[in-house]
Amino acid sequence: MKISELASLLAGARLDGDESVELTGIQTDSRKVRPGDLFICLPGHAADGHDYAAKAVAQGAAALVVEREVGEKVPTLHVKDSRLAMAILANRFYDYPSREFKVIGITGTNGKTTTTYIIDKLLTDHGARTGRMGTIEMKIGSETFPVQNTTQEALALQHNFRRMRDQQADYCIMEVSSHALQMGRVKGVRFRTAIFTNLTQDHLDYHGSMEEYRAAKGLLFSRLGNEYASDAGSRQFAVLNGDDPASYYYQSLTAVEVLTYGIDKPADFQATDIRVTSRGTEFKLTAFGEEETILLKLIGKFNVYNALAAIAAAWIEGVPLSSIKKSLSELSLIEGRMEPVDEGQSFSVLVDFAHTPDGLENALTTVREFAEGRILTVFGCGGDRDKTKRPLMGAIAARYSDYVIATSDNPRSEDPSAILEDVRPGIVREAGDAKGYILLPDRREAIRKAVEMAGPDDVILIAGKGHETYQIIGGTTHHFDDREEARNAIKEKKS
Repeated sequence: MKISELASLLAGARLDGDESVELTGIQTDSRKVRPGDLFICLPGHAADGHDYAAKAVAQGAAALVVEREVGEKVPTLHVKDSRLAMAILANRFYDYPSREFKVIGITGTNGKTTTTYIIDKLLTDHGARTGRMGTIEMKIGSETFPVQNTTQEALALQHNFRRMRDQQADYCIMEVSSHALQMGRVKGVRFRTAIFTNLTQDHLDYHGSMEEYRAAKGLLFSRLGNEYASDAGSRQFAVLNGDDPASYYYQSLTAVEVLTYGIDKPADFQATDIRVTSRGTEFKLTAFGEEETILLKLIGKFNVYNALAAIAAAWIEGVPLSSIKKSLSELSLIEGRMEPVDEGQSFSVLVDFAHTPDGLENALTTVREFAEGRILTVFGCGGDRDKTKRPLMGAIAARYSDYVIATSDNPRSEDPSAILEDVRPGIVREAGDAKGYILLPDRREAIRKAVEMAGPDDVILIAGKGHETYQIIGGTTHHFDDREEARNAIKEKKS
């Protein structure tokens, strides 16, 4: 593809140099540049791509995209916003892949990962070929790949969309984070359906306020389009949690058809008669005059919400409720989401990704519905992240637990003990001295302490990291898996 063809897509851009240069790839990382590539210089806080333009050219970059002069003697496309240019150029270079299959995007504070997995199950059981992108992994065809971000940068995103389409995917089900929306990573993506799970406190270190956080997620719905398609396959939809007040705001932003789901308020997809046990969840589903009794291996009311969102998305794609019921009954547990650790012990251990106040409360209220003994909670708060949620999470842990062990999550550059001192006031304010608690900065020690304390019928909830297999301390990433640590501690207790 010629540089002039890409340059023609940007009305305010200026191309200096040979317009006939052929490009064979696009890169934003100078270390990955190969001869014939276009190198896009992205400004950033940690590193500015403009400072690496010379290195990219030395490695064979045939042309550059820049916001400022870099003095290299290759064709150079001058733009006002190189991140926006990246989204536009990547779409064209990979031939607009999201127009060739259906993209289902899920945004919200909690539940995104679980909802993507459920939708994937419902669609594949119905005969569809799917790709999936999210916090845990990316799936293309039958292969899975590790990921760095919940939602990829526009260049990687479009590249992987093309890979999915080349594998004959009919759908991509993807998590869409507020960071990605704010940074424009999904600009140019044609979404078939946008789903909202819930809005609770998180990422205020980045967004500044709940209003800004809400607005960032609203970008997904405002970008759904302003036209109505005549054929069913091209129609677009918003699926909103009718029990969350933010849904009214998101409905006002979009021109597309809205379907709602909920438990407490009337909705298009309604759950009633919910019954939660330690082995799963049962509820009655009502949707457009049909009723089905749904059985899930997933535990908790919050997973009913996730299932309802997924049911709505699958129903839009023509999956009958009877088929949805069967698929949900066969759905496996999802990695790091209320995942049990069972070594034959007399007490229960659950590992969950809950890392926000709402997520922790959801997990603990679920545990309280079936716990016959005490609830012992191990949790932490990440360093270099929203500090205001630390005492809130401490209070929630104290409110719903019989004993709280506050520990490190990913302390990053912060002192782990200082983080725990931010958590302590919430615990004390909620419970005073009425309930026991301890602050243990070493997460391994904290998990072992909980296992040592646990008696028959007690439930240990280890919250915050879920599927993650690492811990970031200072500038170093260490291997750490809550499930492995719990399993080892149980074996030691039994020996």
